[in-house]
Amino acid sequence: MNTQHTNDFTEIMTGRRSIRQYDTSVKISKEEMEQILAEATLAPSSINLQPWRFVVIDSEEGKATLAPLASFNQKQVQTSSAMIAIFGDLQSFENAEEILGTAVERGYMPVEAKERQMEMINGVAATITKEAMKDVVLVDGGLVAMQLMLVARAHGYDTCPIGGYDKANIAEAFGLDKERYVPVMLVSIGKADDAGYTSVRLPVEKVAQWK
Repeated sequence: MNTQHTNDFTEIMTGRRSIRQYDTSVKISKEEMEQILAEATLAPSSINLQPWRFVVIDSEEGKATLAPLASFNQKQVQTSSAMIAIFGDLQSFENAEEILGTAVERGYMPVEAKERQMEMINGVAATITKEAMKDVVLVDGGLVAMQLMLVARAHGYDTCPIGGYDKANIAEAFGLDKERYVPVMLVSIGKADDAGYTSVRLPVEKVAQWK
């Protein structure tokens, strides 16, 4: 069941809090989680390669596997409807043909444009270093994570982005190749059971400059 509460973007944005305690009686269905993820993946990515990969950890067994890796974030693990582990795929170039081929099939671009883009993408794939590709997928992963948190708010849920966890071992713990999949962050999601904290933001004049 879709529990969307608002399409008011100002309320979605200004009302977002990092929530650590969730209502354990509220469980997000697989169908709604799929919708949330589909909307989150409308985020932009470098060359539209969409390198994000998600592990939705919502079973007792999955949370038991995650708990020893989540350091001081146990409350989120225990009470959230799900913990979403976001990874960046260092081999996302492999998806270029599928993405661009589908764009041609749907009439979004002509074949000639696809062929030009594939030539460019193959050139980048042949020359980019692993470290440079890691930088790319971390940026793209951050974009999709932020979109995921805003989409969750539109569906009536709350989230908390988490960077404090065992990044060295989380991929293997959930059956992923740690040489291919780079951990970006964990995001807890569920129905808030506390109000969170209002926090201060630095003024624009301190963080931006015009030239």
